[in-house]
This record gives sequence, C-alpha cells and structure tokens, in this order.
Amino acid sequence: MKKEILRRNSAQRNIILEELKKTKSHPTADSLFKTVRRRVPSISFGTVYRNLNFLRNQGQILELTCGRYSCRYDGNIQNHYHFFCFRCQKLFDLDQPVLNNLDNKVSRNLRAVVKYHRIDFYGYCGECKKGGD
Repeated sequence: MKKEILRRNSAQRNIILEELKKTKSHPTADSLFKTVRRRVPSISFGTVYRNLNFLRNQGQILELTCGRYSCRYDGNIQNHYHFFCFRCQKLFDLDQPVLNNLDNKVSRNLRAVVKYHRIDFYGYCGECKKGGD
C-alpha cells in the first residue's frame, strides 16, 4: 500500500518539488521540511523525506552528498557542477560549462557509454577563504 501511495502524484509532493525548484540554496531535508511546512502545516518530516527519495529515484531531483556533511537536494537536474564550502557549509552551483568532451574521452577509454558525469569541488568560499587552511 505504501508504494502505491508514493506512485500517485500528490499535492504534497508537488509542493515539495515546487519549493525545491524555487531555491538555489540546495537545502537539507530538514530545512526543506521547514519551508514546506509553511504551506502545509500538517505535513510530517517523514512525508517530506519519503517524497524526496521518490523524486530522486524518479530522476526529478538530485541528491547531493557532501562528504560527512548532510545530504542536500537540488531541483535543477541539468548537468552542472557544485562547490561546497567546508566552513559555512554552503553549496553553490558553478557557472562553468560542462566538459562534454570528458564524457567522450572516458567512453572511448572504457569502451563504455557515459551518459553524464558529476564533479564537485570542495574548499573555502570567497567569504570564508581568509580563515581557510
């Protein structure tokens, strides 16, 4: 029964997706829950979390892992790069062209078919770099 409920397109899921697509901050499940709760006061954290997993599995959102830090979510599913700041823990989209020739090179070297790649950068953002290692 639970799987059947998740397959239906629900109003709650649509709100979760709308809120995620509206932001570029790459929220955690908890911060997205707080945002969604303003629109749907009765929604539970479990409902938000299950729907994030469903949306990720359906390819409608990205789940971004930042090492030992909490997972973040991205409503922009187009191939793009990210930068994670160790100090403030902000996750930024990078305005860099995707290296499509890298896909072709790896495909040739492995004799495989590469559909896309993800590259994430880690360090200290412009505001935090003064105190970086």
